[in-house]
Amino acid sequence: MRGKEAILVLETGHSFVGESFGYEGEVVGEIVFNTGMVGYPQTLTDPSYANQIIVFSYPLIGNYGVDTERLESSKIHCSGVVAREFNDYKFHWNSEKSLREFLVENKIVGIHKVDTRAIVREIRKFGTMKAIISTKEKDAFVLAKKLLKYDFSYLDLVRRVTTTVPYEINPEGDKKLALLDFGVKMGIVRELLRYNFRIKIFPAWTSFEDIKNYNPDGIVLSNGPGDPANVPYVQETIRRIMSLEKPILGICLGIQLIALSFGAKTYKLKFGHRGANHPVYHVDTGRTYITSQNHSYAIDENTLPPGFEVNYYNLNDHTVEGIKHNSLPLVAVQFHPEASPGPWDTKFIFDEYYRLF
Repeated sequence: MRGKEAILVLETGHSFVGESFGYEGEVVGEIVFNTGMVGYPQTLTDPSYANQIIVFSYPLIGNYGVDTERLESSKIHCSGVVAREFNDYKFHWNSEKSLREFLVENKIVGIHKVDTRAIVREIRKFGTMKAIISTKEKDAFVLAKKLLKYDFSYLDLVRRVTTTVPYEINPEGDKKLALLDFGVKMGIVRELLRYNFRIKIFPAWTSFEDIKNYNPDGIVLSNGPGDPANVPYVQETIRRIMSLEKPILGICLGIQLIALSFGAKTYKLKFGHRGANHPVYHVDTGRTYITSQNHSYAIDENTLPPGFEVNYYNLNDHTVEGIKHNSLPLVAVQFHPEASPGPWDTKFIFDEYYRLF
């Protein structure tokens, strides 16, 4: 099935003409690239991709369809998809629908038959930027002008993806966890359930009093999209949660919000870390792990307050990948120990957290 002609225009003015797959229309977002070789259904349904157009650097997606039992949320959260080649078959015994069907169902615009290597080089050279995909307008100049009116820097994307009402999972579990949902991946929840935790998932704006009244044995601060500085309403809550001295697990956006809550700073990476092949060095053991990652921001190590120290570094750019505290029961990492998709090298992070109880 041949799609309509589509065009991708970057903020730099460069344009790429290809073919549409998925929903037809026009979409604007921040364009980023993912280096993973597998796992496109999990990537597409990761809430941390909200408001972003994903370029898959692996040259083929779609060939094993979509298994809805292994998604990271109930819908696609990215704005658009860019691929070198889209395959509309679903050669997998567990596949329930094709990728095209999944994109149309979620009203996600996709473009393929474009030079994704050139697009990735553009992003690496100029950094993440605004972009637009359209099957309606063919004039690149008109589309470039449309980009001028968009400003994503102030957006609180967490409010778009968090649950709006608290809900509980595994109510017969042993120990109670309060999970603050900034855009949690279900892979994290699945890993926590292996320890038979009773998990209550709270909206991002939940007050400290509501969390304390639940009387949890531990707290989890989840991953999520966007600039952590645009979520200031959680910082006082996190400071007060830390004062309870109960085991805390922070993952991705969670670790950044912990750092901000205690006076540290974060900054935007040039093109972020997205994929399943990022090497991370563990200071305490001297070992290196291959990790799954998805983030645009990092903690400024020089601004960490006394009591905190870095225990994981990214070997590609030496950015902070984990912090610990000299007295508080804290496990906080920038990478994704649940993988989904990615290597299982760091699933021991959940064991470390469980041993704090």
